[in-house]
Amino acid sequence: MTQTPTLILTDARIRTMDPARPFAEALAVCAGHLLAVGPAQEVEALAGPGTKIVRLGGRAVMPGLIDSHTHGLWGACRDLFEVYVGLSGSLRLLLDSIAARVAQTPPGEWIVAGPWRPFERPSLGTVPRALLDTIAPNHPVVVKDLSQHNMWLNSEGLRRIGFGPDSPAIPGGEIERDASGVPTGILIEAATAPVHPQIAPTAAQLSQAVLHMAGYFHAQGITGFKEPMAFAPELKAYAEADLAGRLNLHVGAHLTRYSAITGDWVPMEDIAALRARYRSPHLHTAFAKLFLDGVPVARTAAFCDPYPGTDPAMHDPEAMLLVPPARLNADVTALDAAGLTVKMHAVGDRAIQAGLDAIEAARHANGASGLRHEIAHANFIRRQDLARFAALGAVAEMSPKLWFPNPVTPGQRAVLGDARAESCHPVRSLLDAGAEVIYGSDWPAAAPDANPWTGIAGMVTRADPAGLFDGHVGADQAIALDRALPIFTVNGARALRLEQTTGALRPGLSADFIVLDAPIETLTAAELGAVQPRQTWFEGAMVFEA
Repeated sequence: MTQTPTLILTDARIRTMDPARPFAEALAVCAGHLLAVGPAQEVEALAGPGTKIVRLGGRAVMPGLIDSHTHGLWGACRDLFEVYVGLSGSLRLLLDSIAARVAQTPPGEWIVAGPWRPFERPSLGTVPRALLDTIAPNHPVVVKDLSQHNMWLNSEGLRRIGFGPDSPAIPGGEIERDASGVPTGILIEAATAPVHPQIAPTAAQLSQAVLHMAGYFHAQGITGFKEPMAFAPELKAYAEADLAGRLNLHVGAHLTRYSAITGDWVPMEDIAALRARYRSPHLHTAFAKLFLDGVPVARTAAFCDPYPGTDPAMHDPEAMLLVPPARLNADVTALDAAGLTVKMHAVGDRAIQAGLDAIEAARHANGASGLRHEIAHANFIRRQDLARFAALGAVAEMSPKLWFPNPVTPGQRAVLGDARAESCHPVRSLLDAGAEVIYGSDWPAAAPDANPWTGIAGMVTRADPAGLFDGHVGADQAIALDRALPIFTVNGARALRLEQTTGALRPGLSADFIVLDAPIETLTAAELGAVQPRQTWFEGAMVFEA
């Protein structure tokens, strides 16, 4: 029996991302899927008595975008419950904003704020906790840094987590101390682990955050994303929202196997239990996460060559790896055998090399599993490792949006030097080497927003599309729009393991698309970065309208 569409969008300029039919004039939807995509006359001929026909008057349609690395609930909780002053916010603004929250908060309750910038650590003084004690003597306060890897606490916050002069060193982290051994309030990487349970959002807050996140993502034209570090509370919130029909996003959740932030290994049997318990129609749990190093701004990213100003004789890249290579090789091999796509946080070139080595070890042990493991962030890649991505079937994930000048760029240059900072995110070189590249915002880590349009525009120009920051980052790595778009659509769908479900507009796929005022190929870089979708559709239902 021939199906009759419930909806036809016509008189449109449709970019399908389907090589067999790159452009079309109309599409038909039935039962949440695309029934037809093609010339207006052919598609309109499918209409029946109950078909709704919408004429778009020449507006553009394209697939919904996919963010392959965004901490959706972290970002939503930041917006809803924390003190946030923006990546460019001054120290004075941060302190004043914390003081204002203190005045509104009952004594004894935690105040969570941010960000502070590790590359501006001297501005906090020799004892940073004292700055916070002055404005919050009766509240525990934690200020997250821009990377979300490091924290700044006041004295009450340190007392709550039990840190004092006699606290032992933390493997994989650092409790910064003054000359007498008293913690200054600065906690690096795994030393932040005791803070997280203290400030964890409640189940009710996570439920509220899912709705906030979904609305925000839909307004950006995002119809799918990957949660790069999921634990049981986040998984439960996502699954409950999905089963209640409130999620309306394709979600791939990477179950955290090892975290630099907590310093803990989650047993494989627990990973298997989480995978089975929380998967739901739109929440896909066959993914895992490992941390291989830290971040440049805290000098914890693992590089083969020393940081500027560091004595080469004291530089030990192997000591900067959070997981010893032998353990990493064995773990990725085991996760691959279990059918889990592994995302490895790797920023420095030594960490990226170690991640590729682990994928190679898994290929030798298990053969071609078909799983496309990901090097998350992939900021700084040795030239000789570029070709290894394609050879190993590894995916290079570009996140956060540091491929054009932004508030983090001065810190990158200060810590890494201009030459190394310019090599950040070599997208063009990766594509030329045959690598598969995906996009992530990494919101809210080192990212003011989850806006994908600035990411696209910045990838095309390597310049700030808003014009707020001058210059370029790696100008020779700019790519054409037609090379950038798959990174945000079809490649993202493949990373979700949903290439037969979404990411393009062709018959049989989910009706996930966005409506824009004009085709993006007609826009300047500034206009592209400022795009605001008019509508977002998920499985044939409109989930956002401007």
